[in-house]
Amino acid sequence: MGRIVITHSTYIDGLIPILKKLVVKKGIKTITPGIIKRTRGRSEKFHMRVSATIKNGFKVIARKGNSCQEVFIICYLDKSAMEKELNELL
Repeated sequence: MGRIVITHSTYIDGLIPILKKLVVKKGIKTITPGIIKRTRGRSEKFHMRVSATIKNGFKVIARKGNSCQEVFIICYLDKSAMEKELNELL
């Protein structure tokens, strides 16, 4: 079982429950939410997508409303498996 690094006092609505479900998946080591940014576009529903590959994992962008938050996931999964896990949770 992996762990979630709690470093900020604010998170996008709905992010933490999704991360708690994701962290128990096989192959996930560490999940670290990053900074929240404002976007020009608007996303009515919460969604997450793999943005970039980083060393030993992925950078994922979580969006809801006009906010987005980076989430760094250290894992043993490949990109297609990571996208599949995210799609199953949303």
